[in-house]
Amino acid sequence: MEQNTLPVLWSLHIGVIIVNIIHNTSDYHPKVLRFLNVAFDGTGDCLIAGDHQGNIYVFDLHGNRFNLVQRTAQACTALAFNLRRKSEFLVALADYSIKCFDTVTKELVSWMRGHESSVFSISVHASGKYAITTSSDTAQLWDLDTFQRKRKLNIRQSVGIQKVFFLPLSNTILSCFKDNSIFAWECDTLFCKYQLPAPPESSSILYKVFAVTRDGRILAAGGKSNHLHLWCLEARQLFRIIQMPTKVRAIRHLEFLPDSFDAGSNQVLGVLSQDGIMRFINMQTCKLLFEIGSLDEGISSSAISPHGRYIASIMENGSLNIYSVQALTQEINKPPPPLVKVIEDLPKNKLSSSDLKMKVTSGRVQQPAKSRESKMQTRILKQDLTGDFESKKNELPDGLNKKRLQILLKGYGEYPTKYRMFIWRSLLQLPENHTAFSTLIDKGTHVAFLNLQKKYPIKSRKLLRVLQRTLSALAHWSVIFSDTPYLPLLAFPFVKLFQNNQLICFEVIATLIINWCQHWFEYFPNPPINILSMIENVLAFHDKELLQHFIDHDITSQLYAWPLLETVFSEVLTREEWLKLFDNIFSNHPSFLLMTVVAYNICSRTPLLSCNLKDDFETVEDMQAKVDQQRVEDEAWYQKQELLRKAEETRREMLLQEEEKMIQQRQRLAAVKRELKVKEMHLQDAARRRFLKLQQDQQEMELRRLDDEIGRKVYMRDREIAATARDLEMRQLELESQKRLYEKNLTENQEALAKEMRADADAYRRKVDLEEHMFHKLIEAGETQSQKTQKVIKENLAKAEQACLNTDWQIQSLHKQKCDDLQRNKCYQEVAKLLRENRRKEIEIINAMVEEEAKKWKEAEGKEFRLRSAKKASALSDASRKWFLKQEINAAVEHAENPCHKEEPRFQNEQDSSCLPRTSQLNDSSEMDPSTQISLNRRAVEWDTTGQNLIKKVRNLRQRLTARARHRCQTPHLLAA
Repeated sequence: MEQNTLPVLWSLHIGVIIVNIIHNTSDYHPKVLRFLNVAFDGTGDCLIAGDHQGNIYVFDLHGNRFNLVQRTAQACTALAFNLRRKSEFLVALADYSIKCFDTVTKELVSWMRGHESSVFSISVHASGKYAITTSSDTAQLWDLDTFQRKRKLNIRQSVGIQKVFFLPLSNTILSCFKDNSIFAWECDTLFCKYQLPAPPESSSILYKVFAVTRDGRILAAGGKSNHLHLWCLEARQLFRIIQMPTKVRAIRHLEFLPDSFDAGSNQVLGVLSQDGIMRFINMQTCKLLFEIGSLDEGISSSAISPHGRYIASIMENGSLNIYSVQALTQEINKPPPPLVKVIEDLPKNKLSSSDLKMKVTSGRVQQPAKSRESKMQTRILKQDLTGDFESKKNELPDGLNKKRLQILLKGYGEYPTKYRMFIWRSLLQLPENHTAFSTLIDKGTHVAFLNLQKKYPIKSRKLLRVLQRTLSALAHWSVIFSDTPYLPLLAFPFVKLFQNNQLICFEVIATLIINWCQHWFEYFPNPPINILSMIENVLAFHDKELLQHFIDHDITSQLYAWPLLETVFSEVLTREEWLKLFDNIFSNHPSFLLMTVVAYNICSRTPLLSCNLKDDFETVEDMQAKVDQQRVEDEAWYQKQELLRKAEETRREMLLQEEEKMIQQRQRLAAVKRELKVKEMHLQDAARRRFLKLQQDQQEMELRRLDDEIGRKVYMRDREIAATARDLEMRQLELESQKRLYEKNLTENQEALAKEMRADADAYRRKVDLEEHMFHKLIEAGETQSQKTQKVIKENLAKAEQACLNTDWQIQSLHKQKCDDLQRNKCYQEVAKLLRENRRKEIEIINAMVEEEAKKWKEAEGKEFRLRSAKKASALSDASRKWFLKQEINAAVEHAENPCHKEEPRFQNEQDSSCLPRTSQLNDSSEMDPSTQISLNRRAVEWDTTGQNLIKKVRNLRQRLTARARHRCQTPHLLAA
């Protein structure tokens, strides 16, 4: 059985400790396996425990046996054994998961994941249907019927979770956070039901551990302090603070001890402190009932059975102790108190601070004293008051001494800011009576302060509500305060200071009114004439000149003293000055307040003495308030600017740091990239060298052959270009022939290359066949299968490499051919360029010839015009001569016939007219001689024939030139010659 595989030492005790369980290994050097967590089942007779190696055991206290139910192989962080199915339990493991196992079948029921940190708490609903698992960053609600997560509570990282658990016998979830905020939620709807208020500042502690009574009415909370806070969840308020003994400095665990007679309202609370001792106290009497554990054998954690019979404690040495509660004390299971109780009258003395705070004492529970003993105590008290009055007077609550505080105040001028509120409450001895204050608050807003906002407009709504509540509570406390006009002015600075703790605010104002303002209402509703007279008398004693100045200008104490009193200096001092002032007021006699008023006037005597009118004093007062306000605003502005400057410097430093980090990161990345690039280049270079070495021999031969062929083709190309330059038409034919020859040679070369490649391939295949034949012989000789595989791989690699070489060789051959084609194309381009240039020059020549032809035609036309003019001049000359001869002949014949005849003077006119012949004379052929006319006609015909011949010659020349130009354009290759 499993029971025999676990070496566990059971130490049975007849007294307090029932069982002491130590888990040892069975190795040669045995060691103790430490227990980490323990939990009881619903009956309280069985418990489950897990060690740091993941072994989980069930201990049956009734049957006196144990059993190993699971090996999880990792440490458990939390356990729960009160599920709906009694044989199942939940365990939280170190890998942040939660598993459900069955103790009977020892099988895994379910596996739940979702947490990102260690689970330190498992709370099961009273019905066993739901469970809440809590880690430092989240809490999750699980349905144990389906083992599915229903809800998840997420919070900010800055606000951690302390504990989330179900209230017993209810449907409420309580969530407790590290900032001391406590919320109550409805389980089904997760609606927030309420939030508990903040604890008082005088006993403010950071809650670490919590415990709730079985009826779910009282919540106990503790932390790193010897104070315990007891909260009433129904009234939602702190009703008691329990101070543990001084040896207790921190509380590590809290657990209520169930009682069969208290109906769930547990009265005994177990408190495990830092010294490893768990003390059980009675919450009502604050009496220490019993202790378990010791300094030598300290307790690490504990669990109490539901019926309150057993206490299972995991010790600091890793063992497990089980205690009997019945053996520890006999006062726990006492019969219930009688049903009939007598209500006694309250004492007439006022409440003290001990009403809320109580100290835990050891010893027997004290019985109520009789009336006679009470009288004796009263007499003794009177003797103590008369004998040790000074010492009693200087002693303050919380271990403070008034004389020492006054010495501290005198030395530093103020109390430390961190402890000021604590010192004030001790000096004023505030009762912190939550019940009385709640009664006043429950009465609501007083009718006198319903319209407070209209008279005192305050920007902060929260501050206005707190002021209204405080004034209403004061008015309900005493009716006279409902008609006191200066009460809001007096209360406002304290409300602003204590706006987060209204109880302390109310009690401070009430204490101030009772002790410092108790004589202010003797002349109500008028100002306190008696108090103002005292101030005037003191001023007369210390500064007669100033008082006489006031009297001369009809300035009464109601103007220079009463405004300071009714506002308690809040309108003439800054916050820091006001706090320093009340440090001194609360630490001295109540008359100190009156002396402060006189001192303020004496300090302001210079501006006051310069005022001659009554209005000037009121002007001075307003100006002083404005100056003070402006000074406060300026100081706040400068502080804000300083904070902004520091914040800006901080942000700049952060930016510089981030930029430096980014630069360093980029440098590292660049270095890594460079290193990877260098490695890559080395690898590529090595591979390239390896392949180049394999291809070098074959490529060199092929490159030499291609170079020779390229050289030959270049030579042939040069010859072709030269031949083309000599004879363009013949070169055209030669180019065609050369092209066919080149194609033929290329085909032959390709065929030769293909034959050569086929020959190489045949030789390679023969070689491969021979190698394969030899390889088969080697295989037959006894080579192993691995060598055969390696050989085949090598052959395939050789084939692949040879194929790569052949392909590269062919690619290079094609590349060389492509280069040759590019060179030939370049040659063709050059020849075409020459042809285009020749065509351009020939066109220029033709254009020049055409221009010359146009010029010649124009010149021929001019000459022909001159010829016609010459012909006309010649005809005119011939006609003139012919007419002259005819006239001479006629004159000679007439003279011969009549020698005595006198000539008429018309010769000259005729001569003149002959010199300028008329056109009609030239055209009139009837007046010419026939021979002359024939001669002229012949000469004109000759000139016409000559001109027509010349025109024909010019036209023939033009036609020949045009035909020649057309012929040359049709045969551009002849232009090169």
